Amino acid sequence: MPSTPVLAASASLLIAVLIWLRKPKASTSLPPGPKPIPLLGNVRDLTAKELWYPAHQWAKEYGDVVYLHVLGQGLVFLNSPEAVFDLLDKRGGLYADKPQLVMTGELCGCKNMVAFTSYGDQSKRQRRLMHKAFGMQAIPAYYPLLQTETLDFLRRLAADPAQYESHTRRYAGGLTLSVVYGYEAKSNDDKFLSLAEECVDLLANHIASGGGIWPVDIIPALQYLPDWAPGAAFKTKARTWKAKMEEFAEEPYEFVKKSMSTGDYKPSFCSTLLEDEKSKGDENFEFDLKWTANSMYSASGDTTITAVCHFIMAMLMYPETQKKAQKEIDSVVGTDRLPTIADRDSLPYIQAIVNECLRWGVPVPLNLPHRLMEDDVYKGMHIPKGSLVFGNIWAIMRDERIYPNPEEFRPERFMEEVDAETAKRRDPKNYVFGFGRRRCPGANLVDSSVWLLVASILATMNISKAVDEKGNTVEPNFTFDNFIFRIPNAFKCDIRPRSEKALELIRQSEFA
Repeated sequence: MPSTPVLAASASLLIAVLIWLRKPKASTSLPPGPKPIPLLGNVRDLTAKELWYPAHQWAKEYGDVVYLHVLGQGLVFLNSPEAVFDLLDKRGGLYADKPQLVMTGELCGCKNMVAFTSYGDQSKRQRRLMHKAFGMQAIPAYYPLLQTETLDFLRRLAADPAQYESHTRRYAGGLTLSVVYGYEAKSNDDKFLSLAEECVDLLANHIASGGGIWPVDIIPALQYLPDWAPGAAFKTKARTWKAKMEEFAEEPYEFVKKSMSTGDYKPSFCSTLLEDEKSKGDENFEFDLKWTANSMYSASGDTTITAVCHFIMAMLMYPETQKKAQKEIDSVVGTDRLPTIADRDSLPYIQAIVNECLRWGVPVPLNLPHRLMEDDVYKGMHIPKGSLVFGNIWAIMRDERIYPNPEEFRPERFMEEVDAETAKRRDPKNYVFGFGRRRCPGANLVDSSVWLLVASILATMNISKAVDEKGNTVEPNFTFDNFIFRIPNAFKCDIRPRSEKALELIRQSEFA
């Protein structure tokens, strides 16, 4: 005889099917999309890895808004600037919620992370805290730290160029740990750096892979299956992952508090707010601060890593772009110092390269889903309440109407004289960091740090294809295994100082 949990799961499935079948038909039609199969919907159309590829094809076939469903759970893909701005920005209040995922939120302990918090008082409190740390007005205070970390990165890169990916991770992670917790990572295997990397990998490639939808999210009763039951292995994984995620939230935060108690600490996001007398009367303050701080790492680190790795890819494939950029730097900055943020407005081609890295690389091809809080109608199409809504960033970044020859890395596209509306439509920063009230709060820090890294690498290094022991060029092999971030796996390349003078500059100089 079936056990009680199995019967409960079966009953939940039956109820879901009946609700879907008996749901009143809307007066307007659903958006177009791939034809579903009875009851199960579009299960066969979805892929766990690189879903943005079929989603891009759907955009070409069905238009700006595409609808699918799995057991009645609506999935909506917005495939044009107009669609994402009209719905996720202009109607942001309706689309600001996040799906309540049993696996990711409850079982794996991520429900209080900013990316997964339901829209409401808690999410608003967290956004206010993050804005204090990463708002545009706060970024100049980080410039000295950005410059110090960039110089350390260049030194590590010159000493061991084959480990460029590891150095980039060390840079991105170390910068965020310093900004958020005042913690200085001493090595690539630093305890907090390793813990943060492990947790971000768990989120991207295990917990939230494939959009983060697990069977238990469709049939919540599955969470009550006994551990020994067939199909219950997810519960064991979830307990292990939850412990790790909670460790990631607790330990760096406790480091800050302990350091402050002894008076031996560096100013940081956490310490500044903990010293703020206005915050001490709020009973939610420390809980919000701990989880907001924890969320900042994943909000900025992997986007930086993705952009920089795609920059290195592009320099391998388009050496003429590298030469043109170095010529601009040499003419503006010279060769006696390193570029600084103050040079940014004087280096338009470097900015164009950064923009093209974000567009061509697309750090997060499918924005983490929003959840529609009420029924909505858009251009005569009915979008049901509770639908999970994806900003299809990949489709927009590959739209030939906006970016001709989109597969080509061509920074010159951002040097063309256009009107303000066209410039806004083309600016990849308006897409790659998300939309509306769920836009990545780390966008301003990422933008500044990636620009300085790119400019500094171009000023001091030459990037080219590797050569084997026989002198033959080694063609790089680009593969992608991350389920959410489009980070390329490590590939072979040759990175070396442009000159002995550049090497000495890296070793001896401080930023001007």
